[in-house]
Amino acid sequence: MKVVVSKLVLGCGFLFTSLGVYANNDKPMDLAVGLAVDQQLSVVVELDNQYRFIIGNQGAAFDYIAKRGQFDTEEPLSWYVGIGGWGEWDDGFGARVPLGVNYQVSDGWQVYGQVQPELDMHKGWELGIGAALGATYHF
Repeated sequence: MKVVVSKLVLGCGFLFTSLGVYANNDKPMDLAVGLAVDQQLSVVVELDNQYRFIIGNQGAAFDYIAKRGQFDTEEPLSWYVGIGGWGEWDDGFGARVPLGVNYQVSDGWQVYGQVQPELDMHKGWELGIGAALGATYHF
């Protein structure tokens, strides 16, 4: 129980710190909300196409999208690389590096898929791989 509370406090700290940075910024915030299969069934909130918060049945995650780019195609397909962290409600937490693609389905709607190498730091260090698939609507 103590670990879950500390993870929740850490996640809230990231959220409030990010929101504080936006409060001091003059440009309007880009907001996207959607669903994903990441921490099992999850809700996704993305701010400014850079900060992604995921809360799901199995746990929570935060990704900072560090670099984005476009593929040289006529399709609206882009790629991204990020760095983040994750935590499960019961056990397990660690770092991850999401490598993904976005596809613009229609005006405002995007689908994305990603794979992420994961470093589980709960009870030792263990490397793994995860994946996510989701859809978001940009306001």
